[in-house]
Amino acid sequence: MIEIQDIHKSFGSLEVLKGVSLNVEKGEVVSVIGGSGSGKSTMLMCINGLEKIQRGRILVDGTDVHARNTDLNKLRRKIGIVFQQWNAFPHLTVLENVMLAPRKVLGRSRQDAEAVAVQRLTDVGLAEKLKVYPSKLSGGQQQRMAIARALAMEPDYMLFDEVTSALDPQLVGEVLDTLRMLSSKGMTMIVVTHEIAFAREVSDRVAFFHQGRIHEIGSPEHVIGNPQQPETIAFLKSVL
Repeated sequence: MIEIQDIHKSFGSLEVLKGVSLNVEKGEVVSVIGGSGSGKSTMLMCINGLEKIQRGRILVDGTDVHARNTDLNKLRRKIGIVFQQWNAFPHLTVLENVMLAPRKVLGRSRQDAEAVAVQRLTDVGLAEKLKVYPSKLSGGQQQRMAIARALAMEPDYMLFDEVTSALDPQLVGEVLDTLRMLSSKGMTMIVVTHEIAFAREVSDRVAFFHQGRIHEIGSPEHVIGNPQQPETIAFLKSVL
């Protein structure tokens, strides 16, 4: 499980996370909603060790992410993360992009890496795009390729940071369908999203962030359907 214990994170004088605590159980899907600048994306980067925290602890299966003796490269193999921008290698095909990390990081043979990459690309609906270059994909297809690339590392946890926000509206659905597929297979996920209907449908719990704190957390029926905090009510009115 992922355990976040009273974490604080500042960029200079700007305090972005002000004592965030959250536990995510194996197989659980937690959606994180809230306004821009509320700390949602920063929390994900702290979980993955991409940003350091000033106070608190983050444990992944009991390992302290920010302890001095933690092997972050090894730990990150457990935690896939997908951002708004997919950053593919343009000179490599879709298949080669997805094969790269298993070969370079995990030391897989070309044959094994290719078999895993083909399976993951098939899972996200890109079986017919293996030999295509990323520039020939739509935005939704490129985002699904990025998801397949993360899955090829066989992580235990997946973190998604607003993966539909850079997409045209007609492409959002295909990426959300991929997340639904992962949820149905029992993948543990933290999903930062502004897609409220998706959060209501797929999540086990929803956390509402406001000004660096979790102001409300609970089932989708509670947080989205019957919010109690005035900040949550105001936010949902603005986006629904």
